[in-house]
Amino acid sequence: MELQKIQYDNKIVKAFIIATVIFGIVGMTVGLLISIQLFYPIFNFDLQYTSFGRLRPLHTNAVIFAFVGNAMFAGVYYSLQRLMKARMLSDTLSWVHFWGWQLIILAAAITLPLGMTTSKEYAELEWPIDIAIALIWVVFGWNMIGTIIKRREKHMYVAVWFYIATFITVAVLHIVNSFEMPVTLFKSYSWYAGVQDALVQWWYGHNAVAFFLTTPFLGLMYYFLPKAANRPVYSYRLSIVHFWSLIFIYIWAGPHHLLYTALPNWAQSLGVVFSIMLIAPSWGGMLNGLLTLRGAWDRVREDAVLKFMVVAVTAYGMSTLEGPLLSLKNVNAIAHFTDWIVAHVHVGGLGWNGFLIFGIFYWLVPRMWDTKLYSPKLANLHFWLGTLGIIFYALPMYTAGVVQSLMWKEFNPDGFLTYQNFLETTTKILPLYMLRSFGGFLYLVGVFIMTYNLVKTAYAGKFIANEEVEVAPLIKTSNTGGGWHHALESKPVLFTTLALVAILIGGVIELVPTFLIKSNIPTIATVKPYTPLELHGRDIYIREGCVGCHSQMVRPFRSEVQRYDPKGGEYSKAGEYVYDHPFLWGSKRTGPDLQRTGGKYADSWHFRHMLAPTEVSTGSIMPAYPWLYEQVIDKSETPEKISALRTVGVPYEEGYEQTANDDLDAQAKKITEGLKVEGYEIQNEAEIVALIAYLQRLGTDIKIKTEVAEQKP
Repeated sequence: MELQKIQYDNKIVKAFIIATVIFGIVGMTVGLLISIQLFYPIFNFDLQYTSFGRLRPLHTNAVIFAFVGNAMFAGVYYSLQRLMKARMLSDTLSWVHFWGWQLIILAAAITLPLGMTTSKEYAELEWPIDIAIALIWVVFGWNMIGTIIKRREKHMYVAVWFYIATFITVAVLHIVNSFEMPVTLFKSYSWYAGVQDALVQWWYGHNAVAFFLTTPFLGLMYYFLPKAANRPVYSYRLSIVHFWSLIFIYIWAGPHHLLYTALPNWAQSLGVVFSIMLIAPSWGGMLNGLLTLRGAWDRVREDAVLKFMVVAVTAYGMSTLEGPLLSLKNVNAIAHFTDWIVAHVHVGGLGWNGFLIFGIFYWLVPRMWDTKLYSPKLANLHFWLGTLGIIFYALPMYTAGVVQSLMWKEFNPDGFLTYQNFLETTTKILPLYMLRSFGGFLYLVGVFIMTYNLVKTAYAGKFIANEEVEVAPLIKTSNTGGGWHHALESKPVLFTTLALVAILIGGVIELVPTFLIKSNIPTIATVKPYTPLELHGRDIYIREGCVGCHSQMVRPFRSEVQRYDPKGGEYSKAGEYVYDHPFLWGSKRTGPDLQRTGGKYADSWHFRHMLAPTEVSTGSIMPAYPWLYEQVIDKSETPEKISALRTVGVPYEEGYEQTANDDLDAQAKKITEGLKVEGYEIQNEAEIVALIAYLQRLGTDIKIKTEVAEQKP
């Protein structure tokens, strides 16, 4: 058989590696800054572009899509060519993908601090950037699938299965979750409202973790771990079970983020059941990875690459056990909205994704530059700093989460909440926040050490831009053995189709009934659309990232009802949110829930609180918002906002957009006149006036219902 000479493209891999390191440093530095802001608010600098609410989504997007995303692409481009024994389909597509992805990251870095956000977790970017993401993702998939089709290796190795599942599932998730109605170039409203928006968002959010942070990295694990250990994968059969069960089950688990909320109970139960089932395939993958090291454990003590990979796979196992346990309702009742979830997320992010990336890069860079690693000692130092960083990060956050939950739920002998003031629970855990920042600092120092080590390694060698190899041509013969899956691996189009079907089943069964069966979202007659001024205020609330610290979901617990609505005694109902585009239930309570805050405080209290939080609430860690008193709302956008919301189902009367600003002016004047009586002068169009209007609206509709009910004989 005549061998063919081909060249693997290492230049694209190099570009993604460089981008990974740069954005990793940027994303983690921003993360360290916002962690410090939580115990030392002066580091918000009283500037709108550096406030916690605007920088938090910048941190999450930079780490997930810039650091982890670029690393994923580097690993896929390197391994896929070698697994398929073929250069990528098109160098042009590779570079369009690279530069397109970097421009998307740049757009995120500009728009998020400017407050251009949808507020939806891991999907904050506005509609033009969403379109760009979809287009660039198609370019990536086109290049990948095309390479698989023109391959010289008949059967697809397990890593490629996970790459295929990643491509098709992320495409489906992104497109479905990104349906939105544009208002301006960088402002839109989610097509979905309230409960439906929450379900779609966490179907996306959970599975973005599953299919962007997990499945592609399982593929990388299956390729790079055996390479680093010089051992074959432990079990081919286990990899088959691992893959198909994982992609089928994972897609169902999103509702476990919404337990005890206004989501229908049947959807919550589905999320719980499938989350528990996830333990089996997740641990199957972990064991397949760890058992691949059989016979190589002596090397683990000395080889930093294997150390990073072993801890990464172990962190994956820990996270994928903890996630299902957190989906149990009795555990979720304690952990949800607390820092326990922050710890859980970062064990996965820092341990699984971060450490696997570090191990891959320490293995990859010396080979691409045809040299040895500059300093194994520095690599081992990085390992121990990173490990200590994870410990100092996670343990304080687990402790903080338990402390928060116990304090939130503690009653005194008289039957009242022991800690009625939410701020008491926040200030109690500030020392733990400081330890968390120290852990993040250690982890970041390790990244700087790795950067230095890799740069010195590259300078010591010579980069192999086009790696020449000899491969045999693909011989297309009929399948004569190896089983059904072996045959399926030789049919990439059929394989991709079956994977698509596997991930669609759960999504369709969960989403479709929630939209088509009206009884899932009972309406409340007293709930009305927001007034134009309240609508502007809500958009300001979204812009400032308030949802990152405040929830709007009073769960049906005695402790929450008594804390947030001691008079009305009402937990949150699905019908309260039917006009919320997007939903704002939140996922973390650094501050108190706001769903019942309407009428709780005077307008002047909100006015002073947003300007100088510590003067109103001693010990508050909330940043000040002085720009809200200087900036004015753009009333010219009111008609477009009303029209857009009517299009997505909010029942504003036809033609109301022509007179909406009259209502806006009247409501604003009433607020400013009341403030003036108390000695506070502010113009009617000031943003703080709109925000006050929105905050004073929250929860008042259902209180009206309660009052009406009480008047009946």
